Amino acid sequence: MSTQSHFKSDLRDVTFNLFEFLDSTRGSMDEGSIREVLSTVDKLARNEIAASFVEADREYPKQGPDGTPVLPAGLKKSIKAWQDGDWHRLALREDLGGFGAPLSVAWAAFELVVGANASAGFYVFDTFISGVIGEEGTQAQRDLYFPRYVDRRWGAAMVLTEPEAGSDVGQARTTARHVEGDVWEISGVKRFITNGDYDMPENIVHLVLARPEGAKPGTKGLSMFIVPKFWVNPDGSLGERNGMKCIGLEKKMGIKGSVTCEMEYGGDTPCRGLLVGEKHDGIRQMFRVIEGARMAIGFKSMSTVSTAYLNALAYAKERVQGPDLAKAMDKKSPRVAIIRHPDVRRMLMRLKAHAQGMRALCYYAADLAEQQDEKNADGKAAKLLDLMLPLVKGYCSDKGFELLGTALQVFGGSGYVQDHPIEQYLRDQKIDTIYEGTTHIQSLDLLFRKIARDGGTTLRGLLGQIQATVEAGTGGEGLADARASLARALGDMQSMLMTLMGLVGKSPYHAGFQGNRVLNALAELVIGWLMVRHAAIAAEKLPAAKGDDVNYYMGKIATARWFCREVLPTLTLTRKLVEQSSLDLMELPDEAF
Repeated sequence: MSTQSHFKSDLRDVTFNLFEFLDSTRGSMDEGSIREVLSTVDKLARNEIAASFVEADREYPKQGPDGTPVLPAGLKKSIKAWQDGDWHRLALREDLGGFGAPLSVAWAAFELVVGANASAGFYVFDTFISGVIGEEGTQAQRDLYFPRYVDRRWGAAMVLTEPEAGSDVGQARTTARHVEGDVWEISGVKRFITNGDYDMPENIVHLVLARPEGAKPGTKGLSMFIVPKFWVNPDGSLGERNGMKCIGLEKKMGIKGSVTCEMEYGGDTPCRGLLVGEKHDGIRQMFRVIEGARMAIGFKSMSTVSTAYLNALAYAKERVQGPDLAKAMDKKSPRVAIIRHPDVRRMLMRLKAHAQGMRALCYYAADLAEQQDEKNADGKAAKLLDLMLPLVKGYCSDKGFELLGTALQVFGGSGYVQDHPIEQYLRDQKIDTIYEGTTHIQSLDLLFRKIARDGGTTLRGLLGQIQATVEAGTGGEGLADARASLARALGDMQSMLMTLMGLVGKSPYHAGFQGNRVLNALAELVIGWLMVRHAAIAAEKLPAAKGDDVNYYMGKIATARWFCREVLPTLTLTRKLVEQSSLDLMELPDEAF
């Protein structure tokens, strides 16, 4: 397989989301500048970033003599290409040494990079982690760390998980002992730390959750600390090696180029850290990182599905096999490209509709994040973003793995071998359903935090917007059937939510059994709503369209109609399954499993 040709971007659909559906020209960049930026990043992604896609998988990092993981040369070259273009400055404000791009544009650049090379994408995400120091640290901490991360290309890692705690973060045992001022001594072991240590940057800064001595149990007793690999002196120079080290690398199914470390803090040498913002507010501070990571995982899954679809599409157009089904009885019928077979067209449309639908969901959330950063006065954007994040992360990752199986099926046996990228896409993507909170953690977060927190007010507002789209007759007669499906799905969604709330009042186990279904149903309702709105724009522009835009807009309308016809009706079944929710499995003896 050509290492530079596997990634196929969909820049046309990205720009549709940014400019034809959303307003992504906030800040100091105009549309022309943004298009130029994305065109440049797209070329970088398809060439230098994608170039190490295979190498990072086959020649994955190994620990050197001092325990530091050594990255393969090609992966280093890919990461360096991103850094040499100063793309880590893309979303930073100009007064902080950045380009001042809108946040949604930075996410668009991330989509391109992480789709081209998931392992490289994890290193690129360092920028977001370091930005939390700039937002949450004291002035002295910001001045000492943030500019040097940007200018000297330091690495960064978020550090939560422990061997005995896993997703139950409140059981963390890593401790912090106060030394003086904002300096603390950290002791403990953390596991599954993405990019915890590697041999490229001169320094790597960890954001570590630890429990100060005497602090209360659970998550509320955790604080967050800045823990550098090398201590940073007051003048900004690097001091002695801090007492943190990688004591093991995980052997993984995928994203092998992204090192996953077991880290020890304060083993043979004391490990110092700075209390972030000099506040014991660790779980809230860390959630700023977690929420960004959840958005990143949604974008990663969506981008992987998109390139898998485009690879499958290209293969289906060139692979000739079998006669046209309508002429199959005539043994003299010529063989046709498999894109002419109904089942292949069904699979391709399933991939196209979901890839574009998930992109619509991701960019809608990114736009809300941008509005939130603009200090939206009534706070509605922030609350709606909170509601979207479990859908972006949970749905895109869970559905993404299923869809990659569909993409492989288009290739047949050729998809199962390493001649094509699909088998690696599957392995690189599977972590997405687990990383940063499993799908079910996302569903419980949706039900018990995001919906219940304001008594369902934000959710009702969202459902009201969907109802308004139905009533507005968006897209004219050509989308009448799609709007009717959307209306039915909306009714099913409202009914199943009311039913589930009543069931949960009797037993929280019902949320355990039905939570994932409800998350997926709400995500598909929102995606259907966004796709109908996209199709309405396409229908309006189609009569005057020229060139490639004609087929693009026709495709937009077709994908919306297909999704509303084939996917939204499944919400009726989901509603019925929720209505007949049973606790029988909880009463079954463990030994019966």
